[in-house]
Amino acid sequence: MMNTISVVKGVRLSAQKGRLVADQIRGLPVGKALNVLTFSPKKAAGIIKRGLESALANAEHNDGADIDQLRVSTIYVDKGTPLKRTSARAKGRGNSIEKQTCHITIIVGS
Repeated sequence: MMNTISVVKGVRLSAQKGRLVADQIRGLPVGKALNVLTFSPKKAAGIIKRGLESALANAEHNDGADIDQLRVSTIYVDKGTPLKRTSARAKGRGNSIEKQTCHITIIVGS
């Protein structure tokens, strides 16, 4: 059983929103998973779809795997390094804002 990994790092998306989409495709065959991601209206779906297509290309090129037999065996979304920004406030002050990022790891296997 060959496992192939694809990691998308520094995605400008919160991990919580990414996990909502990741939970929908965990354990599915890759054909069905791509179909779910194609018709999902969420921003995370497009990003995860690109990562899944990368994992499929890795499996075919590096491992010589048959794509029709693969499943999304593992997918998880971890919290990344936040982008720190400031927002102007009254009387010359400023508030800090953290824009969330995440790392998406997709493992496909038979």
